[in-house]
Amino acid sequence: MTAVAHPRFGVWTVVYGSWGPFDHPEDPVDASWARNRELVVEADRLGFDSTLIAQHVVNPFGDELDQLETWTSAAALAALTEKIEIIAAIKPYLVHPVVLAKQALQIEEISGGRFGLNLVNAWFKPELERAGIAFAEHDERYAYGREWISVVRSLLNGERTSFQGKYFQVSDYQLRPIDAHRERPTIYVGGESDPARALVADKADVWFINGQPRDEVSRLISDVAARPREGAPVRFGLSAFPVARETDEAAEAELASLWELAEAGKARWERLVADADPKAVMFQTFTKYPHIGTNGGTAAGLVGSYDTVARRIRDWADLGIETFMLQFQPFEREMRRFAEEVIPRVRALSPARPF
Repeated sequence: MTAVAHPRFGVWTVVYGSWGPFDHPEDPVDASWARNRELVVEADRLGFDSTLIAQHVVNPFGDELDQLETWTSAAALAALTEKIEIIAAIKPYLVHPVVLAKQALQIEEISGGRFGLNLVNAWFKPELERAGIAFAEHDERYAYGREWISVVRSLLNGERTSFQGKYFQVSDYQLRPIDAHRERPTIYVGGESDPARALVADKADVWFINGQPRDEVSRLISDVAARPREGAPVRFGLSAFPVARETDEAAEAELASLWELAEAGKARWERLVADADPKAVMFQTFTKYPHIGTNGGTAAGLVGSYDTVARRIRDWADLGIETFMLQFQPFEREMRRFAEEVIPRVRALSPARPF
């Protein structure tokens, strides 16, 4: 493992309309394009490095709720921003790899070399099943995803591609124009099961890890870093939900308030869990480490004074975390607070030391 001298900070777009409790009085649920456009344009202005657009076709908290569409939004945001990396999540069963690779290369061109795709294994069963798409068993979904990303990666590299597998047969296919800015867009992969970690070691540039205690993340990083791999080492990202205030006490009080709101809306979360694949390691981890937010949220421990949160980020960077993908509530206000109060403190700390 190698410590990271200059950690990167990203924000999740509010594709569901909220990343915390749905009943927050200062954060009404709003998944509109207008809100997400303004949020990401401001994140770009504030100096955030990345934004992640999660993918669902219908809102997993209830299909009566709005849901932002990922790939059309990614293309639009690429045209509207200047520096921020645009990362679009993709579930392989939804789009053929040849079509997806072409879309990714086009957004890469629109953005001027700022695009990344995040391969995720589907966990929300109704989304596929109600559309007549078979929801395969956990390990088969990863086998499908491995073939899928093999085709995508080859095409993104500008290679003339032929592939004969169980799920895909591609013959002498080539996409043009090739990436004019770098070798190809960045490939992020999520998931923490053994098949997911094997896929990360083989195919990913960056592994997104769910927020959880440091010892658990260290174990996961060590496992992937030790696996055979060709090319540059895997880099690591962590999902987190910061709650930062002037003092540790004020931050803990805010967290307690969020827990009260979460308790009032617990039925929505229970409905989501009931529709999830029980073999998804993510939900097993969530049971062990309760949190506010999704993907581990506050379990990453970024709760405290501005100085406390900055020191904890520095500790994570010393462990090898390069990119922190952040959720907030109320999102816009707390995103600005983090940019103004926490990021400068992180940058002022001494640089990381290699292990």
